[in-house]
Amino acid sequence: MKLTIHGAARQVTGSMHLLQVGQYKILVDCGLDYEKDRSIQSNENFPFDPAEIDVVVLTHAHIDHSGNLPTLVRMGFEGQILCTPPTADLTELLLLDSVSLFMRKAQSGRKNRRGKFNSGSQPLYLQKHVMDTVERFVTIGFNRPFKVNGDIELTFIPIGHLLGAASAVFKVTEDGIEKSIAFTGDVGRKNYPVLDDPSELPDVDYLVTESTYGGRYHTKDKSVEQTLMETIEKACIKEQGRLIIPAFSIGRTQSLVYSLNKIFSSGLLPPVKVFVDSPLAMRSTEVFRKYHYLVNAEAQDFYNRRGDEFEFDNLTYVETLKDSRQVSNYYEPCVIISSAGMLDGGRIQDHLFYNIQNYYCTILFIGYCAKGTLGHRLLRGDPIVHIKDRDLSVYATIKQTDVLSAHGDHDDLMNTVKQLDKGKLKNVFLVHGEMQSMQAFADALTEDGYPVVIPENGVTYLLN
Repeated sequence: MKLTIHGAARQVTGSMHLLQVGQYKILVDCGLDYEKDRSIQSNENFPFDPAEIDVVVLTHAHIDHSGNLPTLVRMGFEGQILCTPPTADLTELLLLDSVSLFMRKAQSGRKNRRGKFNSGSQPLYLQKHVMDTVERFVTIGFNRPFKVNGDIELTFIPIGHLLGAASAVFKVTEDGIEKSIAFTGDVGRKNYPVLDDPSELPDVDYLVTESTYGGRYHTKDKSVEQTLMETIEKACIKEQGRLIIPAFSIGRTQSLVYSLNKIFSSGLLPPVKVFVDSPLAMRSTEVFRKYHYLVNAEAQDFYNRRGDEFEFDNLTYVETLKDSRQVSNYYEPCVIISSAGMLDGGRIQDHLFYNIQNYYCTILFIGYCAKGTLGHRLLRGDPIVHIKDRDLSVYATIKQTDVLSAHGDHDDLMNTVKQLDKGKLKNVFLVHGEMQSMQAFADALTEDGYPVVIPENGVTYLLN
């Protein structure tokens, strides 16, 4: 059995791991890599022949895990893509949204003399490739062992983080010897709005785990509701201004809306208009409703007592671009939730364009922003930012909170490993994190006696 980390090695995005059992090749995740100033087209430079991959296992829908699947299909992959049912539905939405982003960037790029887009503006894939990808989805429920072939068994274990997200656990028989390896995907956190806590993994010989929050700890002195109440009270009630929250449409927005529902339906704050300006958020919320049996017990109880978690008075879902522009002309205090979370696309850029120089506007970041993104530049305090072909001074208040981060922190990551039998575990491979976080996580594991590897990109490890 061989393992090669082809993505998210010593960085956060672009998860892509090759597990080879004999001649059989399994690709675990196939995400977009948008770090280190890479052009989007560089994602088609696979370090292997896509046609030689036998099967893909997808841990969850987020684009840094799923976003390069259509490129894989476009370049020759013909096998199945195994995932949970919610992951299949959410991934389809995200991939179609990616096509829209690619096309907008292409249309804004320069054309050559023949009227065709320059190579740097070409879409990475088109809607046709997304639909070809969707046709390859084969869905598997949680905790149901699935025979990939005669020697390989796959089980999806709930891991929190996002509806449908799973750790992929493989049992492999090779030369008459049984081996096991688990890929955590992204580890969720306990008591997260809407989602169940991560489940304990079975004992395995090898573990490939994310390390996003290695060495870092989430705020524990305030709850999600307390943080939101304090921010809304200051920005919208005392200052009579507006609060803009960049949020990923899938997962983060649903947890945020549910938390706001609890606040306003309980009368903890005076009514404030809330706009969710994201068609993708609307469609993904329908997926959450479709798989309502997978939300946590608290959300189900709220539904039974008060109705839909994702609807409340003064909440408006904004669908059309015309309606979105009208939100900019709404001059009463309000909360605007819009995508994308890192500000590098979507309607959020329009809201920023009109509000970044507004002293009575607060921008609250509730998630990770990769280096090089507009969100990252705002968070590091750049006084001037470039938005929609203009350089604008930053007068709005910039704030950040981690209470709605869907990633487990250092303690959660450590607990994920410590639940496993140390005597059986031969190696822990750290991926999906900045080098500083990986090293902090590795140091803590090593101190506790765990064998740890921080793999380099493209290096193959023999798993005996």
